[in-house]
Amino acid sequence: MGGKRAVPTVSGIRRGFPEGPRECPPGTLPAPWGAGKYQRGNSTMERRTWLRRLHRPLGVLGGAVLAMAVFSAAAAQEPTTEETVADLVAALDTTWLLVAGFLVFFMQAGFAMLTGGFVRSKNTANILMKNMIDACVGGLLFWAVGYGIAYGTSESSNGFIGMGDFFFNDTAGFAGWFFQFAFAAAAATIVAGSLAERLKFSAYLVYTVVITGFIYPVVVHWAWDVNGWMTAFKEDPADLLMANGYIDFAGSGVVHMVGGWAGLVGAALLGPRLGKYGPGGRINAIPGHNISIATLGMFILWFGWYGFNPGSTLALTGGGAELAAKVAVNTTLSAAAGGVAAVLYSKVLTTRYDPGLLINGILAGLVAITAPCATVDPWAAVVIGAIGSAVMYCAVLLIDQVRIDDPVGAFPVHGAAGLWGVIAVGLFSTEAGIEQAGYAEPGKYGLLLGGGSEQLVMQLIGAASIIAWVVVTAFILFFGIKVTIGLRVPPEEEEKGLDLLEHGLDSYPDFGPTGPGVFSPGA
Repeated sequence: MGGKRAVPTVSGIRRGFPEGPRECPPGTLPAPWGAGKYQRGNSTMERRTWLRRLHRPLGVLGGAVLAMAVFSAAAAQEPTTEETVADLVAALDTTWLLVAGFLVFFMQAGFAMLTGGFVRSKNTANILMKNMIDACVGGLLFWAVGYGIAYGTSESSNGFIGMGDFFFNDTAGFAGWFFQFAFAAAAATIVAGSLAERLKFSAYLVYTVVITGFIYPVVVHWAWDVNGWMTAFKEDPADLLMANGYIDFAGSGVVHMVGGWAGLVGAALLGPRLGKYGPGGRINAIPGHNISIATLGMFILWFGWYGFNPGSTLALTGGGAELAAKVAVNTTLSAAAGGVAAVLYSKVLTTRYDPGLLINGILAGLVAITAPCATVDPWAAVVIGAIGSAVMYCAVLLIDQVRIDDPVGAFPVHGAAGLWGVIAVGLFSTEAGIEQAGYAEPGKYGLLLGGGSEQLVMQLIGAASIIAWVVVTAFILFFGIKVTIGLRVPPEEEEKGLDLLEHGLDSYPDFGPTGPGVFSPGA
């Protein structure tokens, strides 16, 4: 039977037994397998009857024991209430950070529409492609090296630069990495606007790698990492450089000044567009080709700013939701004040209502409030936005006087208004605002509100350090590109447009081939 145990038959023959069939003595039944003897029939029947009577109660008892074991095991694995709440809190804060990062990343579409509208039609595809590459290169570089320089946690990290976490692969930190990547991509995109309509695409590829992978992350480390020399986030408040350390809640200096001042240096070395400046100090306007998409870009950026600023709470729990709501209100008021102020400035100074100036006035208000958004009251946000718009307009006039051509106003909006935002922290921050935002020394707040000058001095130190770092490194970068592969396209290519000769297409083919620029080289 293939090794199976044979079942006794009523006739007493056991099949498969090696020695063959064997008869039972008269009046007996076969004993159970392995009993080794025969039993009288009556005794066997009584035993079987007794076993049958016990079968049901024993089955019920066994099932009950098994059920108790299953429930006990499940209860042992079930998380406690505290663990469940902690898991929900972590999930909520992670979701908040991811959604905020999505909004900041969506700002890339805003930058694309804004710059695409502010350049001439013959250069539209070129500027759009640069925006797309910013996101791609920014993602790879910030993952490989940028995040490690900004937030590296190895023992080699110091006050100047972070080390470690290169090729980032920490599951617990993925949400934070994504949020910071979106900021890094924004910083690089700002530069493209200052250099639009005459920069080689190959030169662009080089500088966006260096800015995203090195220049920007170093500033992030200084200001936002616990080991940074001017950070407000030291583990021991006694280690703060001065007052609360450098306060830049969402990046007026860290993000916008880096992009704006790097763009200024690049534009100075690149030179103005053909026909921008004429003899005798004449300044020629070169209008963009589509104010409609520029306006759309502004609104997308404004929308994305609600991830940029409120999202910088980094959490909703522990008071983060209340702080995020305050930041959203201040962001809205500053943008609105910047726009209204820009309309008034344009009417008074040019006798016209300039939509381009209105767009940049709103953006200047947004940039200016980015640093102090968590530490000032709403009335101060209005003042900061209005002044930020004025600073932007003054910067436009200033760079034109020194013949630095910035086609979309990237330096006035991001570099100049960003500087004002950093300074505004030291002027308008309230004691309650400093405390609510979680900084270490609430008693050292805005100068104009009676908090002394120490925080203002710290803000000036931080701003000056960022400008010095960016100007020096950006000059080395752009000058190195200029003397090697070259920064600027040839004059004939600039005349025909970068779309045709750099990319082999016309952005608006239905309107015929792209022609020369608005102003000739001899204008």
